[in-house]
Amino acid sequence: MTLPDLTLPQMLRQHARSNPQGLALRQKDFGIWNPVTWADYYQRARHFGLGLLALGLPEGGHVGIIAENRQEWVFAQLGCGVVRAVPVGVYSTSPSNEVAYVLGHADASFVVCEDQEQTDKVLEALDQLPQLRRIVVIDMKGLRHYPRDRIVSFDEVERLGADYEAQHPTRADTLLDAQRLEDLALMVYTSGSTGKPKGAMLSYRNLRAIAPGMIERLGLTPRTTHLSYLPLCHVAEQMLTTFAPLYLGSVVNFGESIRTVQEDLREVAPSQFLGVPRIWEKLHSAIHIKMAEAGGIRRWLFERAMAACEPWAETIPARRPPGARLVYGFWYLLVFRALLNSIGLRRAHVALTGAAPIAPKIVRFFRTLGVPLVEVYGLTETAGMVTGQYLDKLVPGCVGPAILGAEARVGEHGELLIRGGTVFEGYYKSPEATAQSIRDGWLHTGDVVEVVDGQFRVVDRLKDIMITAGGKNLSPSEIENAVKASPYVKECIVIGEARKFVSALIQIDLETVGKWAEEHGIPYTHFRSLAENPAVRELVQREIDAANATLAQVAHIRRFHLLTKELDHDDDEVTATMKVRRSNIQTKYGAEIEALYANQSTMQGAA
Repeated sequence: MTLPDLTLPQMLRQHARSNPQGLALRQKDFGIWNPVTWADYYQRARHFGLGLLALGLPEGGHVGIIAENRQEWVFAQLGCGVVRAVPVGVYSTSPSNEVAYVLGHADASFVVCEDQEQTDKVLEALDQLPQLRRIVVIDMKGLRHYPRDRIVSFDEVERLGADYEAQHPTRADTLLDAQRLEDLALMVYTSGSTGKPKGAMLSYRNLRAIAPGMIERLGLTPRTTHLSYLPLCHVAEQMLTTFAPLYLGSVVNFGESIRTVQEDLREVAPSQFLGVPRIWEKLHSAIHIKMAEAGGIRRWLFERAMAACEPWAETIPARRPPGARLVYGFWYLLVFRALLNSIGLRRAHVALTGAAPIAPKIVRFFRTLGVPLVEVYGLTETAGMVTGQYLDKLVPGCVGPAILGAEARVGEHGELLIRGGTVFEGYYKSPEATAQSIRDGWLHTGDVVEVVDGQFRVVDRLKDIMITAGGKNLSPSEIENAVKASPYVKECIVIGEARKFVSALIQIDLETVGKWAEEHGIPYTHFRSLAENPAVRELVQREIDAANATLAQVAHIRRFHLLTKELDHDDDEVTATMKVRRSNIQTKYGAEIEALYANQSTMQGAA
């Protein structure tokens, strides 16, 4: 498929002209799915952008957006694009200090807030945001007595834009006609797992460059349907909510809220689905709980079905021998069909996992069920996925070869290097970091890889590779993912740098371990009482033993400490995308870590 050399806002205008009544979006409100046509999409985005101009937004100005995924998010984003302003996403889970940092660093003069909660975060940090002129609020509930010189409703901005257009009927077209692929399209802030987030500048050329390869690798078409639920300030969700749909003309669905994702999935039954590893781990745990609750014959049938179909997990149905297809067909009708319906993935033509390494056991589990799950790899700095598996060329544990339009090679120390039109324009206000990241035309990803059967396998972050006291190089992610394949383990942080053996901090999964405790008559009142129960410790020890059996002897976890609280974003233990801040964790739990190595003659678990 040849895509036009147009920017995203220009593509939106083209769809509105060529297919005005075609379905572009659906948003669920109060249980009802409301359609938005391409003509409506373009009009609302255009009016919003023109409304910002009427309020004084300069051309090229920066506009923050803090909201869960909803139609207003993309109206604001594309509206900014129409008037040649630059949208900047902010995680809705971020506390006020993080919101202030991103908005301040990005030099945002306007910010779009979803509701009172997000507005309060901005108002709390107002003295740190001297450039901020206005706060645009989508849901004005509870804001009646707030300062109206600062706050304006989203609806009012659209009305101002409609009035502005009546007085300047050619303004939007003039701005769009002048737009070029070299123009800045988005600023996406990195997760900040090792320091302050950096603002990655993505041009429309970057987005145009990634679209063909992504569409080809994932087999996307104008009939593809998508449920948008992962944060839109992350480039992974942007790929499937704006980049591909605006070039293809496909449909995007916005659910009621992040809390209704499972129900929304069942109702939409999308043809594509994106999940970060934690989503797949949670689904895996949920199915485990469901089967445990079912018990008896149902559980037995599920286990028989998995055992019968697992040998063909890495082979697409069309290439399975007739006998294997018959076996899967039998178990699909008896067990898997209902299970896939319950998680909303029965009609998925492709499902993705990316953004972080995932346990091969989890991937194999979903492929056995019949979910066409592929592993992909990308960065904010590559505008999204830059490598990805083909459905008919699955190499377990790999993330595939480079997509169309991108070059990838292995550099010094095994680091993956990327070159091509998808590589970003640089970090905002940080030429030093940009020069460090892009050298001789190649993006240095910071990820160590190896090549297996022509595909890349991500080993770990270069900075995270551990060297033990014995001089052995170990990948923390490989060890951690082996443990996190257990439905009872939510998080695992491995320790081993300059140590004589590997240890770990373990966070149990409250839901699955709680269910296990109930089944075994073990009383508990809260997370801490459950984690401190000796029977739970024995359970985790068995899970670690099982994980150790899949790892080299030097990578075995010899000791572990059970965390007595869940890792929290507000406590600076994880990022907004739930990536562990390793240095913070190791500092905060320094005493517990030292206790694990206090008596090295005893090699069995210490609390």
